[in-house]
Amino acid sequence: MKKSGHGLIKKRPGLKMLYAVLLALTTVFMLTPFYFMFLSSLKPGTEILRYGLSFKIDPGISSFANYTALNTYREGIYWSWYASSLIIMVLQTAFGLFFASLVGYGLAMYHFKGRRALDVLVLIMLMLPFEILILPMYRVLTNVKLIDSYFGVIMPYLVPAYMVFFFRQFCSGLPRELIEAGRIDGCSDYGIFFKIMTPIMIPAFGAMGILSAMNSWNNLLWPLMVINTDRKFTIPIGMGTTITPYGNAYDVLMPGAVMAVVPIVIVYLCCQKTFMKGMTAGSIKG
Repeated sequence: MKKSGHGLIKKRPGLKMLYAVLLALTTVFMLTPFYFMFLSSLKPGTEILRYGLSFKIDPGISSFANYTALNTYREGIYWSWYASSLIIMVLQTAFGLFFASLVGYGLAMYHFKGRRALDVLVLIMLMLPFEILILPMYRVLTNVKLIDSYFGVIMPYLVPAYMVFFFRQFCSGLPRELIEAGRIDGCSDYGIFFKIMTPIMIPAFGAMGILSAMNSWNNLLWPLMVINTDRKFTIPIGMGTTITPYGNAYDVLMPGAVMAVVPIVIVYLCCQKTFMKGMTAGSIKG
């Protein structure tokens, strides 16, 4: 019988030490850019231009004044960008998880005419580059008058193909006997999904929640096409406007970048906890 990697690490102190060192080095490597970004956010923009990024901390010029400047930059427009990004991220993630989980569950658990065609369509959508679909989608939004609106940004992501494929694969491994047991208890198909299947699918919701939130928060191209009003800009678009041929507002750019990381960290921590709970949750108690 093969021993797991985790078991070998426990029994061999040398491997355990090597594993810890590798994790520490990886952590330092991943956190170094954030350290540079945080130090730069404490310095005046002129210092960044003069000396660039460095590990040096100068108490004489380092302060949190740049964070205060976020409130006054262009009449506090940064927080309007922040609110826009949050609204789009929350709605896009919530709608995407809801609709994609239903579609993926239906494709995995039910046999109906046209199911194979839908599976092929999902695969085709996965293979198509998003850039090919931009002009047709923009024309549709223009016809339905959704340009310069939050829903216009969210609409192409209501049923994302990658989520549908992921939920379909995840649900394919669920026991079909649960559906029969739910029907015997008098549950409708929707009752079976929400009361029985959804708790088992928590790991999938956690993983897709993190991915969807990150994609929405970092999305630049599609919101740039749809949104015209500067107050409705998302963080990536708004922060790009601080760099112009006439001057760069590093005093706002760097602290704004630091603050932009906070929601993603919160989403990751929350969904990670949910993911771990879902891994140990069961649908039937013995």
